[in-house]
Amino acid sequence: MARYTESLCRLCRRESMKLFLKGTRCYTEKCAFERRKYPPGQHGHNKGKLSDYGLQLREKQKVKRMYGVMERQFKNYFEKATKMKGVTGENLLKLLERRIDNVIYRMGFAINRRQARQLVKHGFFLVNGRKVDIPSYLLRAGDEIELTQAGKELEVIKENLALAEQRGFPAWVEVNIAEMKGKFVRIPEREEMQLPVQEQLIVEFYSK
Repeated sequence: MARYTESLCRLCRRESMKLFLKGTRCYTEKCAFERRKYPPGQHGHNKGKLSDYGLQLREKQKVKRMYGVMERQFKNYFEKATKMKGVTGENLLKLLERRIDNVIYRMGFAINRRQARQLVKHGFFLVNGRKVDIPSYLLRAGDEIELTQAGKELEVIKENLALAEQRGFPAWVEVNIAEMKGKFVRIPEREEMQLPVQEQLIVEFYSK
């Protein structure tokens, strides 16, 4: 499986915004984007005006990196979104939000989506009583997520849940911290996602 293995902080700097890829570090003064709010590389300071194509490309790259999805898989999501009823851009984001690694992150079991993917691949989660170890697995409304016994004993997950409880949880998930399980209540509406994304630019990019 292809995956990004280089510096995550470079991705935030390249997109000129925080993508919150490193968990708690992103909220501290140690965040690389806070110290260097310009693109990486020798020409980072000389950022020029982007063309329409450049804006569309950057928006696509931003969302890909936010959810940790590679190009081929991202394009497959887009093609699936075009066949669904409704607005294509919103459908795309809803598909990404339904990924089990994203939902686990939203529920607070993981500090970021990258860690969520790792936990899923190690088989620490059950969906409706069955083990799921594929991070791209798409959940349906009403699906219940529960940690395996081995997962419940991991200190990192307990610490993540404690932090998440302080921040609060999205309205479309339910989390039972005591029993270490949750429920994907429904697919979120666009305004509930609170993503700094112009998804229409992504639609324009792939529609050329």
